[in-house]
Order: sequence, then C-alpha cells, then structure tokens
Amino acid sequence: MRMNADASLLAIAVATLAAISFTVEPAFAKEKERKGTHHPHAATTSAAAAASLLGSVPEQPAAPKPGQYDSKPGLAWKTVGGTVKDIQGETYTVEDYDGSQIKMRVGQGTKQLRGHKKVGDTIRAEITHGGFANSTQ
Repeated sequence: MRMNADASLLAIAVATLAAISFTVEPAFAKEKERKGTHHPHAATTSAAAAASLLGSVPEQPAAPKPGQYDSKPGLAWKTVGGTVKDIQGETYTVEDYDGSQIKMRVGQGTKQLRGHKKVGDTIRAEITHGGFANSTQ
C-alpha cells in the first residue's frame, strides 16, 4: 500500500514539474527576446554543427538573374503546363492555365517525349529554377 502511495506522489511530482516547465520556458524566451539577448547567428551555428554531424550538405547554385536561363538540365524546380504562345530560337513562351506567361529554354539536353512543339500546341514541361526545360511532352 505504501509503495502505491509513493508511486502516486512521484507521478504527481513529475506531472507538476512538466507543467511548470511548459509555462515557464516560453516566458523566459519572451524575456530573452525583449532584452535582445537572442543571438542572430545561432541558427547558422546550429546548421553548421548539423552539417558537420551529418556529412556534407549539397549546395544549390544561385538562381539566374532575370533574362538569364540555365543552359543545361538540372534539378527540377516545377512542372509547367499550358499552350505554346511563341517560339524564338530555343526560348518557348508558354501561357499556363491561369493566364500567366512563362519563358523556358529548350535545348539539346531537353527530353522531348512527344516530338518538337509548335505555336498553339499544348505542352507540359519540367523546368529548372533557371527556366531550362528538362523534358517536354
């Protein structure tokens, strides 16, 4: 009987400590923010520490500037679907189903699954962040 009472008291003590920690910790965090003791580069340090523990983390190249397009296939950024509105050399202008126009570059590295496209054709393309079409269909 005495052991059950001790176990119950222990459970109550643990639950009380947990409840206190859940209410006190956010108050300390707010106080730190208010006082400005937050270190802005702490996340960078944590990311560097995580990278050293996990091994190298692949870096993505910066996105090309407006008017510049990737010149070869790369990591897929998104899939675009719509109608080909204009073709200027290797640059296709596609109007998507929302009416937005997107320019993409179609080059030798592009897998053209259903042949070459012409103005008016419906197209679906997987493009890189720099606008290179990895594949079209």
